[in-house]
Amino acid sequence: MENFIYDLCILLVGSAILSCVAIFLKQPIIIAYIFCGVLAGPWGFGWIKHTEFIEIISHLGITLLLFLAGLCLHPQKLIELFKKTAMVTFINCIVSFLFAFVFSLLFRFAIVDSLCIALALMFSSTILTIKLLPTTTLHQQRMGALCISVLILEDLIAIAVLALIRCLDAPQGVWISFITINIKLCVFITILVLFERYVLQKIMAHIERIHEALFVLGLAWCIGIATVSHQMGLFFETGAFFAGVVLARHKIALFISEELKPLRDFFLVLFFFSLGAKLDLLIMKDIFLPAVLLAAIFVFMKPLVFKRAFVMVGEKKDFSKEIGMRLGQLSEFSLLIALLAFESGHISNRASQLIQLATILTIIASSYLIVFKYPTPIGTTDKLTRD
Repeated sequence: MENFIYDLCILLVGSAILSCVAIFLKQPIIIAYIFCGVLAGPWGFGWIKHTEFIEIISHLGITLLLFLAGLCLHPQKLIELFKKTAMVTFINCIVSFLFAFVFSLLFRFAIVDSLCIALALMFSSTILTIKLLPTTTLHQQRMGALCISVLILEDLIAIAVLALIRCLDAPQGVWISFITINIKLCVFITILVLFERYVLQKIMAHIERIHEALFVLGLAWCIGIATVSHQMGLFFETGAFFAGVVLARHKIALFISEELKPLRDFFLVLFFFSLGAKLDLLIMKDIFLPAVLLAAIFVFMKPLVFKRAFVMVGEKKDFSKEIGMRLGQLSEFSLLIALLAFESGHISNRASQLIQLATILTIIASSYLIVFKYPTPIGTTDKLTRD
C-alpha cells in the first residue's frame, strides 16, 4: 500500500509539472502524461515500479469513457446514426486492414503476424477523440454524434476481434466459441434492457432528487454491469457501453455524465501514463523505423479515407475533413489486441511492439494536429479552447 501511494505521488506530481510545462509551451496536455510515463517508468529513470497495477486501474478510465459515450446516445438515435456511418466505418476498416497487411508483408512479418497487425490497426481511438471533443460538440452537435457512432461501431468490431483471438485456443473450436460469445451478448443486452425498465427505473424515480445518491448509483451501474459482462466473457468495455445506452433515455443521463467526468479524467491520466511507461525503447529500437513509417502512413491516410467516405454519404467537405482529422489515429483497442495476441502466443514480440509503438506515435501526432487546428477543451489558444 505504501509503495503504491509513493508511485501515485510521483505519477501525479510528475504529470502536473509536465502538464504545466506543456500548457506554457502550448503543447497537447496528453503528450505530458505519456512523456511522464516514459521518464518515470521502468524504461526511464525507474522511479515507479508497479506500472502493471497502475495499468490495470487505468482501464477503469476506458470503462467510464465508454459508459459516458453510451449515455450520450439514445438507442433510437444510435440506430439511425449507424445507418449513416456503417458504410464509412467499414470503408475505413477495409482500407486500413489492406494498408497494414501489405506493409507488414513488405517488412517481412509472418502471415499470422501480418494478419494480426492488420486487424489491430483498423480502429480509431475512442479515448482521444472524445477527450478532444468540446462538451457542447459531443452532446449537442452532429459532429459529436457522428464521431461517436463511428467509434462505437469500430469498438464493437474491435471487441469481436478480441473475442476471436480469445477463441483461438478454445477446446470446443474457434467458431463454436465465437458464436457462443455472440449468443451471450444478445442474452446480456436483453436482460439489461428488462432490468433497467422494470427495476432500475423505479429505483431512480425515488432518488432522482438526491444528487449524491444518483452519482453513486450511476457509478455502481457502470462498474457492476461491466463486471457482469466480464464474467460472461464479453469484456468490461462492452458492458459499460451498453449500461450507458440503456440509461440514455432518462433525463438524468446528462447529469450522471457530467458528475462522472472528473473521475474519468483521473483514470485517463493513469491510462496515458501507462502508455508511456510501456515503451521499452531497447526492444523497440529494432522496429522503430517501420513503426514510424507505419504511423506516418496512417496519420496521413486515415483522415483522407474518412473525409472521402463522409463526402460519399452526403456530408460537406469541410465538415468531413474535420471528422477525418479527429478520427485520424490508431486505437487503444490496438494495444489490447497486440497484448492479448502476444500473451496468447499467436504473434511474435516484434509484431506486438510494432503495433504498440505505431499506435502511440499516431496518438501523439494526431493530438498535435487536432489541438493546433480545431476547438478542443485543451486548446493551445483562447480561440481554440472550447469546454
